[in-house]
Amino acid sequence: MTNPIMNTYGRADVAFVKGDGAWLTDQNGKRYLDALAGIGVISLGHAHPEVTKTIEQQANQLLHTSNLYQIPAQTELATLLTKISGMDNAFFANSGAEANECAIKISRLYGQQKGISNPTIIVTDAAFHGRTMATLTASGTRKVQAGFEPLLNGFVRAPFDNIEAIKTIAKNNNNIVAIMIEPIQGEGGIQIPEADYLPQIRKICDENDWFLFLDEVQTGNGRTGSYFNYQQSGITPDLLTTAKGLANGVPIGVCLARGKAAEVFVPGNHGSTFGGNPLACAVATTVVKYIEKHNIADRAAVVGERMLKAFEQRLSGHNHVKNIRGKGLMIGIELDAPCTDLVARAMAKGLLINVAVDNVIRLLPPLTISDAEADQIVDTICDLLAQQ
Repeated sequence: MTNPIMNTYGRADVAFVKGDGAWLTDQNGKRYLDALAGIGVISLGHAHPEVTKTIEQQANQLLHTSNLYQIPAQTELATLLTKISGMDNAFFANSGAEANECAIKISRLYGQQKGISNPTIIVTDAAFHGRTMATLTASGTRKVQAGFEPLLNGFVRAPFDNIEAIKTIAKNNNNIVAIMIEPIQGEGGIQIPEADYLPQIRKICDENDWFLFLDEVQTGNGRTGSYFNYQQSGITPDLLTTAKGLANGVPIGVCLARGKAAEVFVPGNHGSTFGGNPLACAVATTVVKYIEKHNIADRAAVVGERMLKAFEQRLSGHNHVKNIRGKGLMIGIELDAPCTDLVARAMAKGLLINVAVDNVIRLLPPLTISDAEADQIVDTICDLLAQQ
């Protein structure tokens, strides 16, 4: 029989039927410790009771109307997020890529309003911003772009964590309207820039009247030890996007804007049929409140540091380990050769992991994992690497 699912993923031969905290159970009853969390999505763990309760209550009341009407749950969530982030307003979508599309459109329209006929956004090598035409063009991975030419105009690329390259572009291109960047590159292999990188970019944007656009689709919602990663740098962006961990598995994305960026759109400039519906917003509100009330970001910082130290101690001197890096519960272990085979080997041992850019073990466990579960992740990874 022909597979009715379009061939867009190289799927593992396993199907999960139940989740509980940091654990998943497959259809044969085998349990797995989830160190990937749906690629950074299940921030509070599987089947979280407060999330489940919210879904049940909202499903009994109202799932969807439309953005043609007022949506109180959307207003409540926007109020929470703008307060946490220091931004002014929000547009809700269904994914990180859609949120990034929104911010790209704001940047381009702002440029047009300033009289720039070819508004251009600086993006970086090895970035990943999504798989729509605009976001795959903005991404810095040829693998994502190949075969989809012609790509969109209006993007210029700089090396990640290279301020001088951005300064050079500023001197030679009068069409720049924004810098679009991940504070930490996730798909790029958990690449963490120098501490002064974001502050220097903020300064360049201020000097040139550009928007600073931060893609925190993966780094937001407590993942790296603060609600948003940029809050560790003492700056505030003009445009901010997040998605993954915002609603613990219910699809939602948001583009937050501040200052001039918050005033660009008028009715008719952008929209979404499903974006910000009552169900998604009610669940996201529950997640955000839980993260804040229970200091989940602080917990992620503590557990992440515990894991980093353990990896550094146990993998010190390992012949194939080039680097160990991370912020909070966003951890990468870089090897000196491709290691995609580790995904299947870890799964056989009951651990779910991911490999980015072919040679970086990427760990994104739920932010609510226990110390014992964190230790088990470390033990299993180290045991696997001992066989390399």
